[in-house]
Amino acid sequence: MTSRLTTDVVIIGAGPAGLTAAARLAPHLDGRVLVLERERSAGGIPRHSDHPGYGIRDLRRFVSGPAYARALVDRATRAGAEIRTEATVTGWAGEHSLDVTTPQGRVRVDARAVVLATGARERPRSARLIPGDRPTGVYTTGHLQNLVHLHHQQVGRRAVVVGAEPVSWSAVLTLRKAGCRTVLMTTEHCAPESYAAFNLPGRTLLKVRVATRTRVTKVIGHGALTAVEIENRATGQRRIVECDTLVLTGDWIPDHELARSAGLDLDPGTKGPLVDTALRTSRPGVFAAGNVLHAADTADIAALDGRHAAEHVRLWLRGHTPAPTAVPITADAPFRWVAPGLFRPGDPAPPRERLLLWTDRLVHVPHVVVRQDSRVLTRRLVPWPASPGRVFRIPWSLLGDVDPKGGPVRLGL
Repeated sequence: MTSRLTTDVVIIGAGPAGLTAAARLAPHLDGRVLVLERERSAGGIPRHSDHPGYGIRDLRRFVSGPAYARALVDRATRAGAEIRTEATVTGWAGEHSLDVTTPQGRVRVDARAVVLATGARERPRSARLIPGDRPTGVYTTGHLQNLVHLHHQQVGRRAVVVGAEPVSWSAVLTLRKAGCRTVLMTTEHCAPESYAAFNLPGRTLLKVRVATRTRVTKVIGHGALTAVEIENRATGQRRIVECDTLVLTGDWIPDHELARSAGLDLDPGTKGPLVDTALRTSRPGVFAAGNVLHAADTADIAALDGRHAAEHVRLWLRGHTPAPTAVPITADAPFRWVAPGLFRPGDPAPPRERLLLWTDRLVHVPHVVVRQDSRVLTRRLVPWPASPGRVFRIPWSLLGDVDPKGGPVRLGL
């Protein structure tokens, strides 16, 4: 038997974006905000990232992941939002209605507005098409941190980490806590994709060797992992590195299954829901925030997305109607995607007044060119990437001369 529940706003996902949106909305809606989380505990990925570096932009603090998660949960509950854990949304029952499975049974949730804050995940080995044996000892960062920080389990003694992003160094710290030494970090790029603030201490204090322009071409081990084969992409040479643990980091994909099943427009670059600068999706009354839109940025950036979305959910509930047409914002090679992907006349700037622009190849200091139809609207040197050489935060002011009646806006070099 299915029970029925009515609320003003239902938020799917109790990570930084969802919890922050709930904390902002609940005081204005007499607490009629419901957050659904499929895990046993709310807080998202930070709850099992037991190292500092969280909360800088949104809470103005420098805390560990678990402390950050607890602070966000506390803020949302004190604001009056209801958080239901072990509540899995299995599908849509209407424009703003959801079918939910809980330990107590099935629930139909009817809302006036929906916020998708489902986050992102790392691609597993199967999706990365790494050949070889099928031994134990192969993890993604999320799986590793869950085992070590939440379940206090042991891993191996020698690890290879695939990727050189900030999350890769997070994996190194987790391995260290578990008593496992990282013998090699491998990246296909010509330089690590992380800040010097991560790279220098990692190489000097943690003594992690970073092999650039390399990739794992084979996993070796019957029953348990014993080694991996590493290829130098410049020379084609291959070598065997002995290890009993392999951690696959980065290479994010959004958790967009609910967006797809709803028939929402998807961004061909990010693979997440296509949204405008108010974080509206193509279905009126359905919004999206956080790393389901731009996998994967830092937790505090996702939280600020949630704060931004909350303001526009409130406008929607008060009857505000956006402009009916929007200008697409697209990325030209070597850029893969730009988010948000729609410019709507009369709308506000995106969160933090920035567009996120991802590049497939390392570009240290790009001169970004904004084009529309046959015109060059502006050129700007953008020296400060969010992730060195990969994700750039583009000032919204660069789109100040966009013609709302013109063709798509293109960002390139």
